[in-house]
Amino acid sequence: MKTPKLLSPAPVTEVHLPRAPLARVIAEVRFPPIHAIRSPDGADSFRKALRDPYLNQISRTELKAEQTPNSREERVWRLADQERASPWRVSLGVEFVALETSSYENHQHFLDRLHAVVSAVEESFGPANVQRLGLRYVARMTGDAVERIHDLLQPEVLGIARAGEIIGNGASSLGNSAHHLMTEARFLVENGHRILGRCGRLRENATYDPEVLEPLEIPSWVLDLSMFTSEAFPFAGAHASTKAREFADSLYWLFRQMVTDEFLKFYGGNP
Repeated sequence: MKTPKLLSPAPVTEVHLPRAPLARVIAEVRFPPIHAIRSPDGADSFRKALRDPYLNQISRTELKAEQTPNSREERVWRLADQERASPWRVSLGVEFVALETSSYENHQHFLDRLHAVVSAVEESFGPANVQRLGLRYVARMTGDAVERIHDLLQPEVLGIARAGEIIGNGASSLGNSAHHLMTEARFLVENGHRILGRCGRLRENATYDPEVLEPLEIPSWVLDLSMFTSEAFPFAGAHASTKAREFADSLYWLFRQMVTDEFLKFYGGNP
């Protein structure tokens, strides 16, 4: 078996998609445990340091990180503008902070807000380092896009669905018989980082990640790309933003390898 080659992302000019099908964009920064974050005072100091007038409502939730008999619930603070049903949310836990949105505009806007979030953690708690940084883009295609998926995605991305509707003897292909189809690929990048890619068809009322994708009453196609590193580096807003930009550029390059020019046109772009 041949050794897989490393991915070598190159700069790609971004094509603006007025109707981009991005369902969610998430950035997560993990750091050594800070127990002060469990307290309401700790969460409030973070809120004040964030200085974001649109993320001023704090709620508390309890999450189980592991489904084991001895696992315990961990407190997570969530900031959002509940009055305006804001598409932005920040989650703060003892070991992580995450920024997510369902209304992505562009790289710069998202990275500016990520810089503010990381800087607020730095100001409030002073973590020693970043233990893991991850960036995730989830696109979801519905309606006519599902019917035209063979035109929108590259053949190698479609997997078993790439087969035509009719094969030689007139019978339906396996792709047409798949009620649910999800493929996963893991890539190593030249700089030592990793990319996880998921692509596939979701049936009605189905999801593989309820926190990110709510079930729909209609079929959909998902293109889910995430990049992450587990190499520690100093905790600083500027450093994290630089790394996140590198990730965003790499993920956009991979996205462009997976979609066709018809995809760009379909969603309003001019390739």
